[in-house]
Amino acid sequence: MAPNAEKLLQEALSLSEDARVDLAEALLESVEHEPADEGANAAWSAEAKRRLDEVRSGAVKPVPWEEAERQIFDPSDDPKGR
Repeated sequence: MAPNAEKLLQEALSLSEDARVDLAEALLESVEHEPADEGANAAWSAEAKRRLDEVRSGAVKPVPWEEAERQIFDPSDDPKGR
């Protein structure tokens, strides 16, 4: 990271959380060149709602991140033996 960018980062980290979020959004918008795909946003929103509804109804049981991480990254824990 360039020294001036490092200095800016240190200053940004001293901002309140809300101010850092605003700054991060502005920075991301400054480098995003493709328009947002509203269809994709709507689809992800619907998927998130569906998953939340499944958790709330008891249809699925959430697991702690440590367990999910182990299931994802530990090949010896593959229940299908892949």
